[in-house]
Amino acid sequence: MMTTNTIAVTGAGIGGLAAAAALHRRGIDVHVYERGDSLREQGVGMHLGPNGTRLLHRLGLADELERVAVRPEALEVRAFHDGSLVTRQDMGAAWERAFGAPYLTVHRGDLHRMLAALLPAARVHTGRELVAYEESRKGVTLRFADGTATRASALVGADGVHSVVRRSHTGDERPVYSGNSALRGLVDAADVPGLDPAVMYMFAGPAARVLVYPVSGGRQFTYVVVAPAPEGIAESWTSTAGRADLDAALGGWAPQVRALVGAAREVRRWALYDRAPLRRWSTARTTLLGDAAHPMLPHHGQGANQAVEDGVALAVCLAEAGPGGDGIAAALGRYEAVRRPHTTRVQLGSRDGKAPGKGVREQAADVSWILAHDVERSLYEDPYEEVSADTAA
Repeated sequence: MMTTNTIAVTGAGIGGLAAAAALHRRGIDVHVYERGDSLREQGVGMHLGPNGTRLLHRLGLADELERVAVRPEALEVRAFHDGSLVTRQDMGAAWERAFGAPYLTVHRGDLHRMLAALLPAARVHTGRELVAYEESRKGVTLRFADGTATRASALVGADGVHSVVRRSHTGDERPVYSGNSALRGLVDAADVPGLDPAVMYMFAGPAARVLVYPVSGGRQFTYVVVAPAPEGIAESWTSTAGRADLDAALGGWAPQVRALVGAAREVRRWALYDRAPLRRWSTARTTLLGDAAHPMLPHHGQGANQAVEDGVALAVCLAEAGPGGDGIAAALGRYEAVRRPHTTRVQLGSRDGKAPGKGVREQAADVSWILAHDVERSLYEDPYEEVSADTAA
């Protein structure tokens, strides 16, 4: 096991903390540098597929997830105009048996708190915005906006699509706009009695769709309204919106949806952009992780799951690395060789996940290969075929 190297992770989101927790668990000296003045995760709910929960369980979070997450019993597709049942896909115990781990829905803040608790406080440094770094044969020097600097054996860029590490790899990029934005928020389950807090719902209309799923142990619902919007909306997870925006998108919809609109308080808009897949993530001393490596649309619910997979895979590769700089370079190369083809396939597939005309069972079949994936096992199998040049940039 590598014990004499220090790994620096920039960004204390879900991916950065998962990577740091996995590295720390394997005895690797890791430090996380977060630009914010405190650790907090903005957002609402999120999906944890079996591919993600199996890894979180191995990190020791099974009991905590059991307490605050929800294992939905089913996904129900409802008619947008009257709320009548169109079709139902059983989940719950059936999916846990099929995939070897549960499918959960959880508040992002709850998962973020759990991951942060896996790290000693001294390993997480807030108020440290990375502005530049220099790589050499001996390691990486990180320079922060407050004028301080530190050195590490390797640098992991886990701070999103605007990551300093990503920009050094790609230069200027143009984000790819999907044509849609998402209105998101939370409502108390008690305020929408027509919705069962053990069930996920989808209401699909002619120009928009609504996904509603339970979080916070079933005490709240997260809603996501995906609808067309003109390009030019800021590329942000948390732009301000309001109930009037929900009314404009969902006027005349089913009673359950109208009750949800009436219960909504704070509403946020997420403009749905991604990036073309990258040809390269790593150098001899740096690599990318999560949204910094493969920002994707939310239609497969895999953004955070893939970041967790990245973090665990990276930790395994570095824990099994040979000595010195050559060992680190080989470990980062192994990590990229396994993860980049897989995440590219997920990323490109998520662009098609919004395609109309697919039934819920067909959509579930589309992602079954993702949910069944065990990233730790994949490190000892033949890698995926290399992604062709016409799908990577």
